[in-house]
Amino acid sequence: MENVIIIGGGPAGLSAALYLARAGLKPLVFAGSPPGGQLTLTSEVENFPGYDSILGAELIEKMRRQAQKFGAKIIDQNITKTNLSISKKEILTADKSYTAKTLIIATGAKALWLNVPGEQELRGKGVSACATCDGFFFRDKVVAVVGGGDTALEEALTLTKFAKKVYIIHRRDQFRASKIMQKRVFASPKIEVIWNAQVEEVRGKTRVEGVKIKINPKSQILNPKQYQSSNIKNSKQEGFENSNLFRVSNLEFRTLSIDGVFVAIGHKPDTEIFAGQVELDEKGYVITSARLAMEFTKLKIKNEKIKMTMKNLKIDKMINLFDFNYQMATSVPGVFAAGDCVDYVYRQAAAAAGMGVSAALEVERWLENSIKY
Repeated sequence: MENVIIIGGGPAGLSAALYLARAGLKPLVFAGSPPGGQLTLTSEVENFPGYDSILGAELIEKMRRQAQKFGAKIIDQNITKTNLSISKKEILTADKSYTAKTLIIATGAKALWLNVPGEQELRGKGVSACATCDGFFFRDKVVAVVGGGDTALEEALTLTKFAKKVYIIHRRDQFRASKIMQKRVFASPKIEVIWNAQVEEVRGKTRVEGVKIKINPKSQILNPKQYQSSNIKNSKQEGFENSNLFRVSNLEFRTLSIDGVFVAIGHKPDTEIFAGQVELDEKGYVITSARLAMEFTKLKIKNEKIKMTMKNLKIDKMINLFDFNYQMATSVPGVFAAGDCVDYVYRQAAAAAGMGVSAALEVERWLENSIKY
């Protein structure tokens, strides 16, 4: 039986492996196939502490070698099934089963993509899913953000710090985002919104040069002044007279010349194999004691009963499932979680690494306490 098994070979899993290996616990890491997570798909990383600039795949390789140097065992295989009981954690691959006293879930999350021609070919060459990660590379460039939720609008506002022009391409005629985010976007002179539009293709040879978009032919071109003087009434846009409305008439398709496209239509955590075993929220993110405590505190502060969306259970019914002596603990004793499979807010490599360290330290403490008692 292993002391600890880590599922995930990204920054969270490898950081946990490094700390546990240095503690002499010889962690077993299942890094997946292909290994490395989202960071290996990133061309250049400039915001990971300690590196002015490094390729994502190179950073992962350095982290792997460092963990292995201290005794971590890494297997580049996918997990097919887990059986998580209190006494032992069983992990199954395609050809073998493993057991451990403790488990760290660090399986990450995947950005949802448009799945249009040119998108995958130009990932890391102008196509991105993270403005915080890659916005700096588009200083004084023209970019587009695809999406209509809070994430998309946050990405667009982040990009205004670098780009000279930001388009938001949204398939509907109104945003799903919060009103405050909409007001900020509509107030930005750098942002133009293309409503009722869908990206059909990302164009470019070695880098993004533009996107082909399909637009509702019934819409019209209106700039802010035209909108204010227009007889056309649209209740969904009233109150945003100073916004940059961008409408197109009598056109089915249009090529938009841009230098980069940021896809912001959501993320999906890789947690399917844990469903029914550890508590997940409605989107599949692993619920940790730290998150539950925060949600419970919000509930107390508001002093009202709110139906939570975590698998249609109220917070107070989950309290007894968690050990609040450990921030990274899941609803199963001895199972911890870290990284993007938990973090639905920041989704940064450095943040994931920090969570991995926290999970590792808590595993070490949990093992010590289990021996004592």
